[in-house]
Amino acid sequence: MIRPSALKEGDRVAVIAPAGPPDRNHLNQGIRVLEKMGLDVVIGRHVFELETDLAAIDQKRLSDLHEAFCDPDIRGIFCANGGFGTAKIAPLIDYGKIQRNPKIFWGYSDITYLLNAIQNFSDLVTFHGPLVASDLNDIERTVETVSSFLPLFTGESQTYDSQKSPLHILAYGTGEGRLVGGNLTLLTNGVGTPYQVDTNGAILLIEEVAEPAFRVDLMLTHLKQAGVFDGVKGVVLGSFQTELEEDVEIKKVLQNFFSSAPFPVVENFYFGHRQPHYGVPLGVNVKLTTSPPRLEIDSGVLCNY
Repeated sequence: MIRPSALKEGDRVAVIAPAGPPDRNHLNQGIRVLEKMGLDVVIGRHVFELETDLAAIDQKRLSDLHEAFCDPDIRGIFCANGGFGTAKIAPLIDYGKIQRNPKIFWGYSDITYLLNAIQNFSDLVTFHGPLVASDLNDIERTVETVSSFLPLFTGESQTYDSQKSPLHILAYGTGEGRLVGGNLTLLTNGVGTPYQVDTNGAILLIEEVAEPAFRVDLMLTHLKQAGVFDGVKGVVLGSFQTELEEDVEIKKVLQNFFSSAPFPVVENFYFGHRQPHYGVPLGVNVKLTTSPPRLEIDSGVLCNY
């Protein structure tokens, strides 16, 4: 996998919205957080645009993506928020351009589809991390969430244990491999397409939001029957944020589904639709252990200075 260059103070980064327009005030608040990190932030030309012609807006979102990757002054690309529609953009992307211009690409939720597509066709490490408008605004953000951007500058590896995130063990063991995954709905939607997540020899991250327990069970079963878990070396479950009563049922689903897994499985990792939300690189080597529960993640960037 190609690792993009690390960020440094003064670097220019782009904020784009391939899954839909963000709240303007929340985006400005998130941009100020990036600026406090020493970054020079530019906004994609079409970030706030709404159109009834969905084909036209797809082309505009694609244009922002291509322009950000091809601009030599841009060192990183951060997505503003989630939404829907990135699956329609995936077949239109010039993955050769991305491979020739590797840089940090960061987001989650509906952006999961693009994270996997870019990995599959550009061999580029991508980043599952907090969204600028949705997670860095003045209401939502936490100190821990903001701190998860630091490895983009330092190039340090990351270790998450029960001191950072109270990991619960569903299946014991040790696994090592590439880190892949993201939102459960988007992972399921990718099955059978060229953008399906490659889980062979990998540690799989899974998170979800506002889905009832029966839907979570249905999607996990779909992934299992499609062979997605066949080559997996471990699973890390993040937030499944929903109503408290439904959350109890989801925990039962996860326990029943993974308790007899032949690979290590831990739950309650702080990533996904929650705060704090730790950003992590996808495509790098990781090690998952359960004695004690710990996730060790290699750096996702190259330090050239």
